[in-house]
Amino acid sequence: MSDLDQVILITGGARGIGAETAKALAARGAKLILTDLDRAALDETAAEIGQDNCLAVVADVCDLASMEAAVKAGVEKFGRLDAAIANAGIASYGSVLHTDPAAFKRVMDINVLGVFHTARATLPALIESKGYFLVVSSLAAFAAAPGLAAYNASKAGAEHFANALRLEVHHLGVDVGCAHMSWIDTPLVRDAKKDLTAFSDLLKKLPYPLGKTTNVEACVKAFVKGVEKRQRHVYCPGWVRGIGLNRNVVNSAAGSLAVLRHVPDLLPRMDAEVAALGRSTSARNIDNEANKES
Repeated sequence: MSDLDQVILITGGARGIGAETAKALAARGAKLILTDLDRAALDETAAEIGQDNCLAVVADVCDLASMEAAVKAGVEKFGRLDAAIANAGIASYGSVLHTDPAAFKRVMDINVLGVFHTARATLPALIESKGYFLVVSSLAAFAAAPGLAAYNASKAGAEHFANALRLEVHHLGVDVGCAHMSWIDTPLVRDAKKDLTAFSDLLKKLPYPLGKTTNVEACVKAFVKGVEKRQRHVYCPGWVRGIGLNRNVVNSAAGSLAVLRHVPDLLPRMDAEVAALGRSTSARNIDNEANKES
């Protein structure tokens, strides 16, 4: 079915949710502008979609000028911009006491500042088209987890950024949505499971269904519907909405008991595994950072 005649920008479009959402949108007739730091994976995804329907731009969401150049190139190629998905995101590992401060800052830079830069770069074109901007937050914005403070804080920040932006651009005809997903079977989650047995065990110990991992296909379906319907909220799976509505209970003293009893075992193990790795984030993130600087 080819009925989605839109030009859509997706950050973090090289792999995972970004890449699969791009392919699904292209199958519906959309034209894509994909940005990422991973040139090889980005080109592979763009080639699968086809150069007539996809523009791949190596751009760092932490650099506003880089994002503005990507938007300009996309508008020059396709003539307009109808929607943008601020999808780029990373995570860091370890307790606040022991995590690498540089890794913590990088998570905040990409997951929060990167969303701001994406919005700032795309808004002029989206205002012209009366388009749609989707911020990718997470279940982590609702339910905190030990050893993932940077990710939790960044996704909560991204959500509230979306709330503020929605108020600012509503009168200009731009709709703003926010997506919240459970753990999705993406490279981010797979890398964390591969690096840290403590992370895998943490997911098992979280109260049901907070530790459940969802397949990428379900997330893509929710994202495509979100863009098509210009939804205010996108949840995947649907039960995430209930966690959001009850976040005060989840994060209350009583709601935290189920997690607190596992922290004395899990958190020191995670810190020890992070120390043994010699890094507080995935090897993929380290490589992308190195490629950016080279």
